[in-house]
Formats: sequence, structure tokens, C-alpha cells
Amino acid sequence: MADLDPDLDITARLARSAAAVESPLTDLAGFDDWFAEYGQQVYTTAERVPLAALHQWYETPVTGDLRHRSGKFFTVHGLRVHDPGNAVPWWDQPIIDQPEVGILGILVKEFDGVPHCLMQAKAEPGNPGGLQLSPTVQATRSNYTGVHKGKPVPYLDYFRDTSRHRVIADVRQSEQGAWFHRKRNRNIAVETTEEVEVLEGFRWFTLGQLYLLLARDDIVNMDARTVLACLPHASRAEGALHRTTDVLSWLTGARSLATVSVERIALKALDEWRHTEMGYSHESGGFFDVIGVSVTAAGREVGRWCQPMIEPHGTGVIAFLTREIGGAPHVLMHARTEPGYADVVELAPTVQCVPASYAWLPPAARPRHLDEVLAAGPDRIRFEALLSEEGGRFFHARNRYLIVDSDVPEDPGHPDYRWLSLDQLTRLLSHSHYLNVQARSLVACLRGLEATRSVR
Repeated sequence: MADLDPDLDITARLARSAAAVESPLTDLAGFDDWFAEYGQQVYTTAERVPLAALHQWYETPVTGDLRHRSGKFFTVHGLRVHDPGNAVPWWDQPIIDQPEVGILGILVKEFDGVPHCLMQAKAEPGNPGGLQLSPTVQATRSNYTGVHKGKPVPYLDYFRDTSRHRVIADVRQSEQGAWFHRKRNRNIAVETTEEVEVLEGFRWFTLGQLYLLLARDDIVNMDARTVLACLPHASRAEGALHRTTDVLSWLTGARSLATVSVERIALKALDEWRHTEMGYSHESGGFFDVIGVSVTAAGREVGRWCQPMIEPHGTGVIAFLTREIGGAPHVLMHARTEPGYADVVELAPTVQCVPASYAWLPPAARPRHLDEVLAAGPDRIRFEALLSEEGGRFFHARNRYLIVDSDVPEDPGHPDYRWLSLDQLTRLLSHSHYLNVQARSLVACLRGLEATRSVR
């Protein structure tokens, strides 16, 4: 790596990339035309089909669990959740069990003194609008080891053998704990000085350009957002309300005292869920469904496949309440329990919910601070975008992501909430299972808000 200036550390160089909104490699003025043109060549269409019609999938005779005949990819089974301290003390639900650790990787290379990220325009069957910008590599272990018998994953070797390159970030992180059972992916960014052939559908972007695109609806996908959040970031360390050791102790205490327990059960044994030929749905008509889709794709490793997917009911609200404390920006974080987390509790946004779901839940279950977020006027909303979740497993799962200025006091009045500085969030992101995937998305949005404020 001798070609890189040893006097500039990666954090400073990434800050330079975050400030750069123009690049000789990619002109954002022509981005929409490129995206639309490429979308005519690369796309997916998903047709709903009965579960029994899912080619290479089957419902196991005893449990009804959905499995792939290869024994790979993922399984959909039932989960019974007990949480005596919750407003809803128990419930049943379907959940995706995908024990493989996939790779979400961004390749970085410096051009004219500015680090750029190689991003891919990728179509997923669950994306609401077709193409989205994904990491350089976004692949499950089953995919990159060729279980699907499709084309090899481009650029994979940069992340499987990093010995010739500089690792910028490398950490295992969780995904949605309400829909995945202990799902983890390797979030990795690698910098190279080698010549890189740019394949069709890939382009180099500065961080500043990605941050501008992140403020647009359904452009930067969830997998890209989580890797961007894990990158090193310079922020103001002074003025944190709580010492980091106290924050870690608070989270460890929440994990130690959590009363939630989960039990795997047969999918066909779920209480309060209806099983029809088209899938599984809650008898209330809310929450989410498990559906089957037949996918036709162009420009993917495989041209046709079938799979189960989760389809949520309603658009979610994911929000950070923010304020400045002691001269440093702080975010009100929630120590949140979800049944699929590997370590019981992770730090979540201030608000993370689908408001429509509470029509079927007791009033005590309504999230704290939701009403404040919903009532926030334009003068308090610093960021707002409609962003979709992982389109490979979730069908049209969209959330309204917000960053809202707040006057919630330094003592938020509830033991599950605490103000953390942006610097503390950055340090926690270098470790596994501290910030959940929704919080990581909002950290990327918050960084983008700060970096591109002068050009908005």
C-alpha cells in the first residue's frame, strides 16, 4: 500500500470523500439517465404463486416449515416468543432462519486524491422501484459458493482475500431481529491501489455523492447503508453526556435483565396465523404475510428462481430524535429487544415501528416518542426519505426514515432510552451487535446530513 500517503489516515481521507459531491468518474447530473437506461437491461419481476408451486422449495410434512431442497439458502419456521415484561407478553410468528454469514462489501479506490466507492446498480425481487445502489458485493454464502449454479459474483476476491489490500472496516452485524432469526452479515470495506476493471452496472462514487443519493427515496439500498455506517468517521468526541463505559454497562445490564425467551415451533402450529395455499397471514389482517414468488430476472447470476418472502403491512417509521448536548450532537437511542437478535438487545432508533400495527395491540404497546415524531413540523425535521429494506427477502418493505430535532431532556425518563453522542455511535459500530440495522441506516443518513449540508 506504499502508493497511499502515510501522513493521511483513512478517517481524514474519507472525510475528504464525504465533502466531494463532484467527481470526474461520475456526474450526478446524468445519474438518473444512466439508472433508467440500465434498468431496461437489468430487472426482476416477481409473480405471486402458491407455496406449493415454489420450484425447489417444499413444506416439510410434519412441521410445514419452508425449506430449499439443497438444504442451503434459508428456512421459514415458526417462533413462539415469551416476554413477561412486555405489553404483549407472548406471541407466535413466522421467522426466516438463515444461518449463513453473507458478504456485504464496498471496494474503495483513490482517484485524484479522493477515495471513491465502487457501487452496483442491482435489482432485487422485493425492491419497490426496480434498481437500487448496492455494495460492490452483496451475496449470501450459498450464492457466492455457487449453490444456485449461476454466474460467479464479480469482485468477490477483494473481500475473501484481503492480503493485498487495506481493510477499512470489517465487522459482523445483525439484520432485522423481528423477521430474521440471528441473521448476520460481514460488513466490510477494502481499499485497493490495483487497477480495477469497471463492469457494466458498476460505478465509482464519492461518499458525498452517495450521501446526496441517500436523501432520495429508494435509491441506496439497505445493504449499502449498513456498510457506509461502519466506515471510520471523524466526529466531535468532547461533550458526550455519558462515558462510553457507562453506556456499555447500561446495554450489558439491559441484556442481562431481559426476560424474553424464544422457542422454535412448527410453522403449521402458529397460533393466530392462517395458512392458505398462498401463504401465511395473521388473523387480524395486520403485521406481515409470508408469500411465495416466482422471479424472472435479467442481468442477475440466475435468470429464474422461486422463493418465499415476507410482505409487511404498512409503511414503517424509523426516527432519530436529536439534540446538541455539551457542544456535541447526540441521538436518543433505545435499548430494544427483538426475538431474532443474537444477543437479546441492540441499540435501536428512538422510534422503530409500523404505526398501523398498533390498531391490533394494547395501548401500552404504543412506542414512546412516536406521537412526537408524527407531529413534528418541517422546522424540526432535518432529514426525511422513504427507504426500502432488504429486497432479497422482503417484498416492498418500506420505512419513512426521519431525523428530528427534539427538546427531550437529558434524562429521558425511561431506563430503556439514553442520549449517545455521534462519536460514541461511531465507536460502537466497529464492534458487532451494538447498533441494529435500522439504526445503522440512520447513522449513514445523519453523516450524510452533516457532510452535505452546504450543498443541499
